[in-house]
Amino acid sequence: MFVIEAYKTLRDRGPYPAHQVLMGLDGIFGFVLYDTKAKTVFVSLSADGGVKLYWGIASDGSVMISDNLDLIKATCAKSFAPFPTGCMYHSEGGSMSFEHPTNKLKALPRTKTIQRVGSEANWSAIWGQEA
Repeated sequence: MFVIEAYKTLRDRGPYPAHQVLMGLDGIFGFVLYDTKAKTVFVSLSADGGVKLYWGIASDGSVMISDNLDLIKATCAKSFAPFPTGCMYHSEGGSMSFEHPTNKLKALPRTKTIQRVGSEANWSAIWGQEA
């Protein structure tokens, strides 16, 4: 209830930017708010990583956000990632770090894992042996 009331106050008459309010929150938190009045989404995740959120793009182009990784994987295929800790997202302003609001966030493409082949493929067998 506190987060909802704080959001309403900021939306309607608050003089403080959202990132300043989030920096003042103490503890572990993660939330997704849908503002039916403004038709916007506001998401934030505390910096300590105690709560996990994931987001991705579903096959119909909609954005999904959930704490259920299996649901996100099943719905978003390969187009999902952990929601970044210490960050917030607002559908009108995009993503930003509330810990370091002047630093720009940018998406990075996922990379494929390179598999080793050949005689060095099992390096743990070589280095894992006791001398």
